Amino acid sequence: MEVIRLENVEKTYSDNGVPVHALRGIDLRITQGEFTVIAGPSGSGKTTLLNIMGALDRASKGKVFLEKESIGEKSRDEISAFRLEKLGFVFQAYNLIPVLTAMENVEFTMMLLGIDEKQRRDRAREVLRELDIEELANKRPNEMSGGQQQRVAVARAIVNNPSIILADEPTANLDSATGANLLDLMEKMNRDHNLTFIFSSHDRQVIDRARRLIILKDGLIAEDRNGSAEA
Repeated sequence: MEVIRLENVEKTYSDNGVPVHALRGIDLRITQGEFTVIAGPSGSGKTTLLNIMGALDRASKGKVFLEKESIGEKSRDEISAFRLEKLGFVFQAYNLIPVLTAMENVEFTMMLLGIDEKQRRDRAREVLRELDIEELANKRPNEMSGGQQQRVAVARAIVNNPSIILADEPTANLDSATGANLLDLMEKMNRDHNLTFIFSSHDRQVIDRARRLIILKDGLIAEDRNGSAEA
């Protein structure tokens, strides 16, 4: 099943009045259950593309469909609701709320959706247990290692049962062993729950895990192939 479709997507920014063409006409389809990495040199448009696929940014031109719904036709509030219900995000800076415990961080998006306290607490505990971090439930981010914080971020991303997880440089702040453990976890989520994972990364170990590799160059898709094979 197709979960993302981009048709001739362009994104242009203004830098002190000078147009910057971040994306120059992207046509792309992502199907359910993919484990895809978007790679390319700095400035190639990786993060911009990921943000547009995650409805965090709007395309300047072209059409974006998420689960066959046209994002360009939705209001800001409708897009926010769609992200909460359908998408999960993992960022390199973890983005956990520092005053909340791991349990409360994982519960947060469910709270925004109006899910009652007992149901969201039970679901959060279930996900923490599945990710083998239940012992962190009552710890705040400053009491955790980087790898533990990123696992909590993954728990938060998957707790609402989204169909798509978007991960922007998720291993950038982790040592290689911790990064490998995180990728093992994500691959397990992909296999066990048929979750679609889309990464933006220049990390070799992330690229090596790709089952589909999309290489950007100057805002265009330079290559789109199965596997990493010497990116």
